Amino acid sequence: MPRASERRSAAAQRHADTVRFVLFEARPAGLTFVQLVRSSELSPHQARSGLACLRDTITERGWPPLIWTRPDGYKFCADPAELQAYEVAVIRGKLTEIRRFITATVAPHAVLQPRGRWIKHLNTQLNSVESTLDVIADFTDA
Repeated sequence: MPRASERRSAAAQRHADTVRFVLFEARPAGLTFVQLVRSSELSPHQARSGLACLRDTITERGWPPLIWTRPDGYKFCADPAELQAYEVAVIRGKLTEIRRFITATVAPHAVLQPRGRWIKHLNTQLNSVESTLDVIADFTDA
């Protein structure tokens, strides 16, 4: 993903406009990344840059969200049920990523240095994050 400074460049905004135009032409169907690159005649890097800039623009302007699903690829979403399913999938993925970080990186470090200042601080922060994520996970399971 491009850095924040690169997402706002004039080139990234031109790529975002191209991506948006191509996705509007493909509606209601989505486009896989390869189809998006071919249709827009952008390079893969330019398409990624355009997608990142487009997400920022969508947020600023209140446009329908851009989602990605395995069967459909990238598309604009106006269906609340589909949007919620996408958000639940993203949240579950992030929860898994954070839990793996805790169990695979922090836990072994804590075993080696259980009384270290850094470990105490990190454990406090991660426990707070994990309890928040548990609440979110409970909500997404409902």
